Amino acid sequence: MTKADIVNEISKSTGIDKASVLETVERFMDIVKDSLANDENVYLRGFGSFIIKTRSQKTARNISQNTTIIIPEHKIPAFKPAKVFMEQVKK
Repeated sequence: MTKADIVNEISKSTGIDKASVLETVERFMDIVKDSLANDENVYLRGFGSFIIKTRSQKTARNISQNTTIIIPEHKIPAFKPAKVFMEQVKK
């Protein structure tokens, strides 16, 4: 399902025009991205949480040059589904 499909579904079920729904969906995604960029997790009860995870430093190999490199600690975004969400998907 694409963003356009989501906008169409919401528009059909609510009767709100597609332009307004698209603006709302875009704004929602902007808020989630901005919050995660500012190290703030986003919690949506019954759906899940958008969280920031920290990957620890690790050693890796560059096999083409036969060297060892250090990958520094860094943050990545992650999604953790709610229990209700997981139960619905497992059916």
